Amino acid sequence: MDAIAGLSVFIIFLVVIFLFLFLYFVPIGLFITAYFSGVKVNIFKDLVGMRFRKINPHVIVRSKITASKAGIPLEIGKLEAHLLAGGNVEKVVNALVSADKAKLGLSFERATAIDLAGRDVLEAVRMSVIPKVVETPLVAAMAKDGIQLKAVARITVRANIERLVGGAGEATILARVGEGIVSTIGSSESHKHVLENPDSISKVVLAKGLDAGTAFEILSIDIADVDVGENIGAKLQADQAQADLQIARARAEERRAAAVASEQEMVAEIARQKAKLIEAEAEIPRSIADAFRQGNLGIMDYYNLKNVQADTMMRESIAKPEEKKSKD
Repeated sequence: MDAIAGLSVFIIFLVVIFLFLFLYFVPIGLFITAYFSGVKVNIFKDLVGMRFRKINPHVIVRSKITASKAGIPLEIGKLEAHLLAGGNVEKVVNALVSADKAKLGLSFERATAIDLAGRDVLEAVRMSVIPKVVETPLVAAMAKDGIQLKAVARITVRANIERLVGGAGEATILARVGEGIVSTIGSSESHKHVLENPDSISKVVLAKGLDAGTAFEILSIDIADVDVGENIGAKLQADQAQADLQIARARAEERRAAAVASEQEMVAEIARQKAKLIEAEAEIPRSIADAFRQGNLGIMDYYNLKNVQADTMMRESIAKPEEKKSKD
């Protein structure tokens, strides 16, 4: 009896394992759902084959049912191929349904290409139907009168389905609009003109076709805020005047240094001349002594020379009385 009971338990265990494996490889419930939804699915070729191809049949069949109910014919093989390529089948099908209702003319091939490119195809379809508003950061620019203006713009964009693959993103749109704002303000004669007509900025920027090569279509550019900044022109003039003053001071210092150097050179030259004079005067006593030894100069001649020197010194003192007083 124990052997029979053990055998019965083993058989029940095998039956449970078999039923589990059978229902796993042959999803009867999914086949019934597809049948009553009007979607033709081969239970062995499609459902069992998906299990062996390591594809989740629930994702493929439910996506097929969604597309079929929306009137969009899709082949199971193409859905499987997109899933194997790493795509999101459910988002692609939902995007196709939304695009079909909005009459955007989105094909399955285009939708899968957008999805595989890394973009959210469902979000792109929604943005094509409902435009998105993006706001630029604070853009500062200077008008020709030197006054700085700070502007913020709101850009209404719509996704361009045809350019989603390979098109530039929002960052490019913001950069181009910011560049256009700077260029428009910079070409204005006065900041007052910009403040009086802020729509002139949006008109000029919008006319430049800034959405070329991007994944979006610019519908409108609206200036949300314009504020007056610093007087950049006056600040630049003040900085230039300060720089000119420093240059003038440097040149004056250079001339002063040159004059001091020239004066020092003249003083050195005078000192050299005085040295030569002292050296020459030192030779006079020696010459007189040589003249005495050689007999060319007598004692009376010497005294006459001394008298002449004394007379000369007296005349010089009489001719320069002020100098003598200052020395005293």
